[in-house]
Amino acid sequence: MSPLLQSARPRWSPNSWRQLPAAQQPTYDDPSTSIEVEERLAASPPLVFAGEARALRDQLAEVAAGRAFLLQGGDCAESFADFNERAITDTFRVLLQMAVVLTFAAACPVVKVGRMAGQFAKPRSAPTESREGVTLPSYRGDIVNALDFTAAARRPDPRRQLRAYAQSAATLNLLRALAQGGFADLHRVQQWNLDFLNASPQGERYRDVANRISETLAFMRACGLDAATEPRVRQVQFYTSHEALLLGYEQALTRRDLATGEWYGGSAHFLWIGERTRQLDGAHVEFMRGIANPIGLKLGPTVDADALLRLLDSLNPDDRPGRLTLIARMGADKIATALPPLVQAVQREGRKVVWACDPMHGNTRETGNGYKTRPFARILDEVRAFFEIHRAEDSYPGGLHCELTGQDVTECLGGAQAITEQGLADRYRTHCDPRLNASQSLELAFLIAETLKDYRRATAPEFGSIERVKLS
Repeated sequence: MSPLLQSARPRWSPNSWRQLPAAQQPTYDDPSTSIEVEERLAASPPLVFAGEARALRDQLAEVAAGRAFLLQGGDCAESFADFNERAITDTFRVLLQMAVVLTFAAACPVVKVGRMAGQFAKPRSAPTESREGVTLPSYRGDIVNALDFTAAARRPDPRRQLRAYAQSAATLNLLRALAQGGFADLHRVQQWNLDFLNASPQGERYRDVANRISETLAFMRACGLDAATEPRVRQVQFYTSHEALLLGYEQALTRRDLATGEWYGGSAHFLWIGERTRQLDGAHVEFMRGIANPIGLKLGPTVDADALLRLLDSLNPDDRPGRLTLIARMGADKIATALPPLVQAVQREGRKVVWACDPMHGNTRETGNGYKTRPFARILDEVRAFFEIHRAEDSYPGGLHCELTGQDVTECLGGAQAITEQGLADRYRTHCDPRLNASQSLELAFLIAETLKDYRRATAPEFGSIERVKLS
């Protein structure tokens, strides 16, 4: 960071963001209730701990170096109504399947991060919504208000933060049990296939990978190598993430690490700044620059190279590897012109970042029958273009960030299931944005695995040795 920019920045504290414009924040009828809620959260245990966030930062440093791949996925917006063990387990299972496909096919360690246990707040394009002459506040996620189009439901209520905190804690408890308690054991890889995938082409492709993994484990046992005692075979490291949108909630869960003196956001291991809140002089950038968690920055087609470099100066002035993930969300029709200048600027400056592709948000459209959807073909097109651009610029395409679910939904058009506009109504269940279902998620994983394998062979064959990297 330049001395001039550094001197212009005031001293950071967890509440220094309050002196700056804060976009996308709800307006509460009773500010005193909001203060009381934040005080209760501040007195509660954090959801994650500094050592976990540091471990993720170290793993993302391996991604930045081209020696691993980031898989980040989960719900567009978690809800209170759909909170149950099966929904969490099925989404976790799909992420495990995708990670296995990527690891096995591309000989590449995968860092696994869920959009789970905290992804409750959603930015909106307008503060209000009108229907049949009635105007109400926009739905901003269950942590703020409810989806039903009534005055009572749409009234922002700060007490909903307490329920979001409790649900996040319960979700994290289950995720930790799944990751460490035997469910993620590679010896059970055959059992991860969801029932409704069994008869699908993607389920068949996954079974083939699973069979080969089982054969490999059996071969190791025959050679006297007992994989059952190896922790990296029996369990995985799984991290949580969400958009740090509701800043009062994020501040209330921020804690100082006694070992290092650094401040960490305690609501998730990984937090990101959205496309609508990345203003350099805004409250979100101010808050995020001071926490030591690994963080992400969403980049849409309107950001320019100069603005990006100034954001890098603010958010990662020491250029620490693993600290910053740049999540490109351009759209299939804009990525070819919007992304190359940004990659070129980062390469020219020698910045150590993780580049990830969000092929979901730039490809949203509304159908003739009123459903918001995303054509799967355009999602694949954006992923392919992302890899091609990075290969052309001698940069590493290090990750995927997508909205998905383990449920058998019909929200995105196309894929092997050939979901049509008429078919969207069959199982359209999202509270906000359309998500990939399990079959589409696996189809995307197979595409990325082959693309990543080809990329690594062409650019850096030595990275095929996964023994060099100790990641779960």
